[in-house]
Amino acid sequence: MSGLPDVDVAGASRTRHPLRWVASIILLVLAAQLVSLLVTNPNFQWDVVFKYVNAQVIGQGVFTTLLLTVIAMFVGVVLGVLLAIGRLSENPVARAACGLYVWFFRGTPVLVQLVLWYNLSYLLPKVSLGVPFGPEFISADTNLVITPLLAAVLGLGLNEGAYMAEIIRGGLMSVDPGQTEAASALGMSNARTFRRIVLPQAMRFIIPPTGSQVISMLKATSLVSVIALADLLYTVQSIYNRTFQTIPLLIVACVWYLVITSILYVGQSFIERHYARGATRHAPQSFWAFLTFRRRRPPEVTS
Repeated sequence: MSGLPDVDVAGASRTRHPLRWVASIILLVLAAQLVSLLVTNPNFQWDVVFKYVNAQVIGQGVFTTLLLTVIAMFVGVVLGVLLAIGRLSENPVARAACGLYVWFFRGTPVLVQLVLWYNLSYLLPKVSLGVPFGPEFISADTNLVITPLLAAVLGLGLNEGAYMAEIIRGGLMSVDPGQTEAASALGMSNARTFRRIVLPQAMRFIIPPTGSQVISMLKATSLVSVIALADLLYTVQSIYNRTFQTIPLLIVACVWYLVITSILYVGQSFIERHYARGATRHAPQSFWAFLTFRRRRPPEVTS
């Protein structure tokens, strides 16, 4: 247009960001101080850490932690599917019952639930199996049935079921109802529609929070130390109660938790990228890109 000066961008310079350099220098100084503290402070007792990090007794605690995580997540996922279906049901009784379950278990702390299950004998000295309000077929002492492992599975698994129910329900509701209507118009059965149409699309929204729940469950297993279950944290506590080497043993526990959660993070990233294929949004960031501080590339715009 006439009247406007010509703009020559050949000599344009990049925009400077001095605050970025200031923030980077501050972070580098803090990182150097942290490294200096870890290396020069003898109270960390790294020789004790290296001694116990591969100890057999620590390995047994790690195994118990992993076993409890797998069992509790399995119970939580199965319950979550049933509760999500109940919450989406047209039956008002089932919808109300599932909603009440989710309300109670999400509204009370996991630690309280663990202690309650462990002390169930105060409420029910004997557990039995039989006809409701009728004869009993099998009965046993509650203290013999509710072992620390079973109390931990019940406390963690039932609580996880409430959270998984909301995750699965949200994933199923994210699918456009038009997809189901189109599949029904093509003559597909409800089961096939759910398996071939609804579930693959819902998994893109279910997998990321489920992976986060698995990692949270792994860390939540440390709560079972209050009921004397020999998981990783309880094993570490039993050692430093004898040796009084509290900080080195806690570092051993942190190392193992970090190793396991890192492995879970890698698996989660692969599963997310698998279910994100064909989606309009950009694929999730890989674990290696996260570690190397690699920025996400913006999605390519095709003309």
